[in-house]
Amino acid sequence: MNSIYTIKEALLKLEHFCAYQERCHGEVVSKLYSLKMTADEIDTIVVQLIEHNFLNETRFACSFARGKHRMKSWGKIRITNELKARQISSTNITLALKEISIEEYESTFENLAERCWDSIPEKNILKKRKKFCDYLLRRGYESHFVYDKAKELEQK
Repeated sequence: MNSIYTIKEALLKLEHFCAYQERCHGEVVSKLYSLKMTADEIDTIVVQLIEHNFLNETRFACSFARGKHRMKSWGKIRITNELKARQISSTNITLALKEISIEEYESTFENLAERCWDSIPEKNILKKRKKFCDYLLRRGYESHFVYDKAKELEQK
C-alpha cells in the first residue's frame, strides 16, 4: 500500500475539497492522484462522493456557466469549449447554457461591446474593428452578434 492516506482520510479531505466549491470529476480524480491514491481507491472515493452528493456533474456545469458568464462575461462558445475540455457531457452543457437567460446574455454582451469599443484608442477604423471583433470572439460570443455590433458601432 503506497498511499499516504487511508480511504476514509482521503474521502474526508475530498468532501471538504468538493464542499468548498463545485468540482468536476477530472479535478477530483487528479486531486486523488496527487494524494498518491491507487486507481481502485479513487473509484471507491468518487462513487462515495457522488452518492453523498458532494460531486455532481450537472450542478458543476450549471454553476460554472453562471459564474463565468456573470464574473468574466464569457460567451456561450467559450463556456461550451471550457466545459468540453473538462469532459462534461453535451447534455450537461446544454442544461448549463440554459442557466443564462437570453436577456442577461444580451445585456452582458451589449455592455461589454460598448466598453470594449470605447476603450480601443485606434484611429484606423479597420484596425479598431479587428481588435474589437477579436476581443469579443475570444470571449466566446457568436460571430454574427460580434460583426453586427461592430457595424452598428462604426455607424456612430
